[in-house]
Amino acid sequence: MHASRRDLLRWQSDLTWSLFEYHLERLEPDDFLWEPAPHCWTVRRDTGGTWTPDWADTEPDPVPVPTIAWLTWHIGWWWSVATDHARGRTPRDRTDITWPGGGEAAIAWLRALNADWLAALDRLTDADLDAPAPFPWPPDSGHTVAHMAAWVNAELMKNAAEIGQLRLLRAASPT
Repeated sequence: MHASRRDLLRWQSDLTWSLFEYHLERLEPDDFLWEPAPHCWTVRRDTGGTWTPDWADTEPDPVPVPTIAWLTWHIGWWWSVATDHARGRTPRDRTDITWPGGGEAAIAWLRALNADWLAALDRLTDADLDAPAPFPWPPDSGHTVAHMAAWVNAELMKNAAEIGQLRLLRAASPT
């Protein structure tokens, strides 16, 4: 049996999501803002009460260790923009993506992003998958929407592993 590219991308997405759910189901509210190192990136409430992520336009050296809160915001940012592109919507700016807070709010947000992505992925035709990728590469990169979908799966797997490792480290730490 020959599976379509979209079916294979969907299978990979479902597999990645199931691995992520393992950690999402075990996250405690205090896990999100736990700072694993003195030099880290997190999200902080601004004067208006909105959660704002630490950010630098050029990656710092050394790279800060992210908190689970920062990683969940980061997933929300790139996944929202990738889904906007896949659905043909005007992509949002990074600064338009706000973290909803930790605990169940963050988990529900991530699950909704997954559902929105899967709905967009399920509608893609072979012609759509062959179209030039509008994100995350420059327009002349030669990458296709199929590449973007594979990148989404890889980026989610990477971020899920980072969140899982932070969760395990926090659970094993004495403080």
